[in-house]
Order: sequence, then structure tokens, then C-alpha cells
Amino acid sequence: MPFHFLTYLQPTHYFRLVSHAGYSAFPRVDALPPSVIHQLQVDRGYASQYAQDYDLSWQAVQSGFIGDVPHYTEFEPVSVSDNYHFIRKQFHPAWVLYVLLMRLVSFHNPIREIRAWLQTSSVKRVTAITPIPYPDWETFSSELLVQKPLVSVVIPTLNRYSYLKDVLLDFEKQNYPHFELIIVDQSEPFQPDFYTSFDLAIRVIRQEEKALWLARNTAIQAAKGNLIALSEDDVRIPSDWLSSHLRGLDFFGAQVSAGVFYPEGKGIPKDRSFFAVSSQFATGNAMLYKSVFEQVGLFDRQFEKQRMGDGEFGARVYLAGIRSISNPFASCIDVKAGTGGLREMGSWDAFRPSTFFAPRPIPSVLYYFRTYYGNNAARWALWRTIPTSILPYQFKTNRLLLVFGIFISLLLLPVVLVQVFSSWRLASRKLADGSLIGELKVRSEK
Repeated sequence: MPFHFLTYLQPTHYFRLVSHAGYSAFPRVDALPPSVIHQLQVDRGYASQYAQDYDLSWQAVQSGFIGDVPHYTEFEPVSVSDNYHFIRKQFHPAWVLYVLLMRLVSFHNPIREIRAWLQTSSVKRVTAITPIPYPDWETFSSELLVQKPLVSVVIPTLNRYSYLKDVLLDFEKQNYPHFELIIVDQSEPFQPDFYTSFDLAIRVIRQEEKALWLARNTAIQAAKGNLIALSEDDVRIPSDWLSSHLRGLDFFGAQVSAGVFYPEGKGIPKDRSFFAVSSQFATGNAMLYKSVFEQVGLFDRQFEKQRMGDGEFGARVYLAGIRSISNPFASCIDVKAGTGGLREMGSWDAFRPSTFFAPRPIPSVLYYFRTYYGNNAARWALWRTIPTSILPYQFKTNRLLLVFGIFISLLLLPVVLVQVFSSWRLASRKLADGSLIGELKVRSEK
């Protein structure tokens, strides 16, 4: 990361990593097109030119720059003051105070830290993002759509026939007709007749074992298309969902199109409402070339009945240098079914255990963090997430209650420590066992 203090605030972010080829996610400022530079805000309040350039590069990424330009391979250290300057611009003051406290308790020079914190107190937070426009998108004629490639849509399902019915009706209305549906049904009781009423090319794979990642891997292995679309049984999709993913892949020369979720009754979040390099991967709304699985492997079955298997896969994609775009036009409504799926087979919430003395977070979370970001970053992630996870999920966006949750976590400290140490121990077992990433078997043409 260009600024060291992001270690405390985004310890397990994809963009902290450098690809296997040695490149960061951040474009070199001297390589950005003039049209992009003119849209960014030069901040001359930094003490060093490096910090000023890194701020511009950060702005370019946050504003949605996607382009074939050289990226930074390493970053020069910037001063403590410039670090505070940067995080004051990008984060809520409460998180700036959090960084100060973390710096103090980790034995950094208190005089230097407090002085830099005070000296930057006049720096205002930047809350608005001006997206980089892609005016050719609206009139773009996609050659990929003309070629009409077969898309294999993968949907695992478990005891959600009523929700699955709605999304299958949405697939009947797609304006791109060249697709097959591969549904891996783990429901009890299994209802094969359910699928006969839909005017769709559906292949149903009956799976007795309740295993989400096995289901997806099995469907991907069985797919006939060279493009894989990943969906879920409790979403709603617009009629141009498939075509928008295809156009996004073609327009940006990308191999992965990561769609956007938004809750039922609301709109697309502002920070996801424009094209950008994808900073996350969700298996409920994505399209990618089958060759991506050939390159990085299938999903890791260490995440069965747990969480963040899609995040781990996204990290592999990022490290491989594969272009993945966040595509706001390929959006879907997240219905958040109250029954079925992971709610029945394991852990639905990554940081809120199902019982009082269950591990916190779910062990697979720490397995992922420690594998890709290291033990130290995983510890910072625990500091960042555990106190705010004490309250129920529905209150996670209420700032006042989150602060209250921090105080509650102090009162419950002995219990929380037992939960965290349990999770760390179980994650260590996973690390010792190693990944369970299968290879995609390439079909031989007859």
C-alpha cells in the first residue's frame, strides 16, 4: 500500500498485495492520461512529492481508473505526518483516532505521533468521489455479444425453492438467450418436478452432501460454456444481467466481471455505482472466463460450511494479474433469504458466531487472512473487526451502536478472548492441512 497507516485500517484488502509479477494495484502517476490527471485533485499539503503522487494514484483507483499503464512495483516510505494527512482525508475522524491509539499501544514514539496527529487536524475528509467517465460505454457495440458464446450459469441451492423460482423466472426474461443453467440441488426433500415448469435449458445435479463449494466446483467442472456466470438462489436479476456482464468483459478486455449487490428496497451504493478495478469478488454475482479457473484453480474447500471462500478466490485472481472489473450495470438485488443455504449448513455471518462460545471470527476467515496477508495483518484485522461485531448484524451500519459495541466487547473481554483464541487455533489447523483447491479438468474434444 502507498501509505503505511492503511495497515491498521485495511489490513486484509486485495490492494495491499503485490501481484506475482511484482505489480501493485496503483498506477504510476507519470503514466496516467492527462484526461484522468485533470480530474484528480492535487494536494500540495503533503511534505513529500512521493506522498502527493501516491495520493493521486489512490484517487485514480478510487475514481475507477481502468487502463493499461505501468503500475508501482514498490513505494518509498512517507513521513508519519503525511500518513496522518492521508487517512484524515479518507476516513472518519473516529478511525483516525483509532490509528493514533494503535500506534501508541504498539510503542511508537508518542510525542511524534501526537504532534503529527495534531498538526494534521485541519485536514478535511474527502467524502465525494467523482467517477472517471467512460463515454463510449453507452454506444459500445460488443463483438462478444455478436459471437454469441455459450454462458454456463452456476446456481447452488439448498431448501429455497420459493426463492429459486423467482430468480429462474428472471432468467426466462434475459435478453441474451445463449446460456445454460446448471443447478446443484442439495435440498431435502429433493423436488425434481420443480424444474419442469420453466422454459430454460436447465441441468440439475443432485448433490446429497451439503457443501456449497463442492457444489460450485462440480457445476463449473460440468459447464459446457467457455464463460461461467455465478449466481445464487436468493437474488433477483434484471433482464440485461447476462448481456451487461458480457459487455463489461469486452469493453475493458477483462477476464472477470464482478457485479454489484444491493439490498431489496434500496439502490446501488454510491461507491459501487461506477466502473472500477474490482476490490472484491462475490460468487453470487460474477462472470468470468472458464480459463480463469484453469489458471488459478477451483474454489478452496477449506471454506465448506464457513465464510470468505469467494474472497480467497478473488485474492488468487488478483495475485495472478487477471483483470477484474467492478461492473455496476450487472447488478442484482440481494434478497437475503431468512432460511436455507448457509443458514442451515454452517456459518452465515463471518464475524458473529452462532453460539456464545463458538469461534469468533469463523476460523476460515483467519485461515484466509493469515494465508495471504500474514499473521500480523490478521491480528490488525481482529482489532479492526471484533469490537464492532459484538452487536447483531442488522445494527452494523449504526455508528452510535457500533461505538456502544466496543464498550460491550470490553465488558465481555474474557469471553471474546476465548472465542478469538479458539478461532486462531482452528485456523492454524487449516493452515497445517493446506488448501483444498482442485484443478479444472479440461475437456477433450471428440
